[in-house]
Amino acid sequence: MKSAAVKEDDEATYIKINDFDFKNGVIEVDVLSRLLPDAPAHARGFIGLAFRINKDDSKFESIYVRPTNSTADDQLRRNRTIQYFSYPNFKFTHSRATAPGQYESYAPIALDKWIKLKIEVNGNQAKLFINGSKQPYLIVNDLKMGADQSGSIGLFVDIGTEGFFRNLKVSQTP
Repeated sequence: MKSAAVKEDDEATYIKINDFDFKNGVIEVDVLSRLLPDAPAHARGFIGLAFRINKDDSKFESIYVRPTNSTADDQLRRNRTIQYFSYPNFKFTHSRATAPGQYESYAPIALDKWIKLKIEVNGNQAKLFINGSKQPYLIVNDLKMGADQSGSIGLFVDIGTEGFFRNLKVSQTP
C-alpha cells in the first residue's frame, strides 16, 4: 500500500528490487488490486511496474493500470485505463496537458482479478501486453529518460490501493 505520508500522485511508491540493473528486455508480473476502505473518490486501483529506477529513486519510468476505469460509464475515463509516466518531470498531469491520450489507453481489466502485465522495453520504446494479448495495449515510442538509462525494477501502487504481485519474471536483452 502507498504510505499515507506521500500525498502527491505518481510518486516513488513502489517496492524496489535491490541490486538489479535493468535496461532492455521483458518484465512480466501478475497483479491484483483492491480499493482500500478509506480510498478517496479518485482512487482507481492503481497498480503496475516501475523500471529503470536510478540509485537514489529520483528518476524512473512507469506503466500502471487503473482497473476501475475499464468499466466506467464515461468513455474518456475508460480510455485512461493504462498510463505511462516518467518521474519526476512527466507525470500524468503533464502528459495530459502536452499530449492528450498519447500515453494512455483502454484495456478490459477489473479490480480484485489477477491481471498479467508484460512490458517489453527496447531503447526508447516500451510496449505493454495484458493477459497474454498478441498485440500491445499501449506503445510508448519516446521513453522520457532515454534509451541508455538502466536501473532497478519496482512493484508500483498509488493512492487508495492495496496491491498484490506474483510470478515476477525478468528477461534482459543486450
